[in-house]
Amino acid sequence: MDDATFLGEWQEWHDGREARLVAPHGFLAITGLHWLDPSPQRIDGIPGAWSTGPEGVVVELGGDERLTLDGRELGGRAVIGPVDDRGVQVEAGDVRIEVATRAGAVLVRPRDPSHWLRSQHVGTPTYPVSRSWAVPARFHRYAQNQPTGIEIQNLASGVVEDAVGEVEFEIDGRSQRLVALDDDGGLWLLFADATSGRTTYGAGRQLYAPAPRADGSLVIDFNRATNLPCAYTDFTTCPVPMARNRLLVAIEAGERNPE
Repeated sequence: MDDATFLGEWQEWHDGREARLVAPHGFLAITGLHWLDPSPQRIDGIPGAWSTGPEGVVVELGGDERLTLDGRELGGRAVIGPVDDRGVQVEAGDVRIEVATRAGAVLVRPRDPSHWLRSQHVGTPTYPVSRSWAVPARFHRYAQNQPTGIEIQNLASGVVEDAVGEVEFEIDGRSQRLVALDDDGGLWLLFADATSGRTTYGAGRQLYAPAPRADGSLVIDFNRATNLPCAYTDFTTCPVPMARNRLLVAIEAGERNPE
């Protein structure tokens, strides 16, 4: 692949990521993060009083209040039922309401296309793209009987994720390792480095890598390192890199602190 093709593919990827951020119901449209309990609570900008209990999620709607779920209009006392991490999408006019679980707790996040954070986003700055940051690496898979649960801290709570192995690579001639989590066959890398809190987001960044080849080899393209969701908004259940994934070297590639 020549340099022009490499840059073109990165630009297409970057444009796609920015388009998802500013989509009408994308991450920058979230107006709040609300945790449900058995006591009904009103949430700014959306109808109803929301709670969770033995029936799952319940919303009590006033006489003229309506919601839509899977094309079905909801009114009165509406039982949405149990939800999981993938969640369900409830609609109130132009507002889309995400209802999902994180570490067993139930959250509600309204997504309003008119939210100021979406309309004022000016684009995410990045380091200059360089093929030198597409780094050859080798994946070392953990043995099947090796404990792989790792507590990933986030703004909700600690969640045990399945670490599948470690990737080994070199930066400036020095060997580095990152614990890798599974991403539907590919690898999910949460990391911090010497740029964190300076030119990049202080809590760290993340990178999705392709599935390793049969011999364990792969390429980690740090040009595609992205900010964690909490770099943009407080309304998040943002993961934080574990101590073992905090590198002493500077990864001067990928996304920088958003303005």
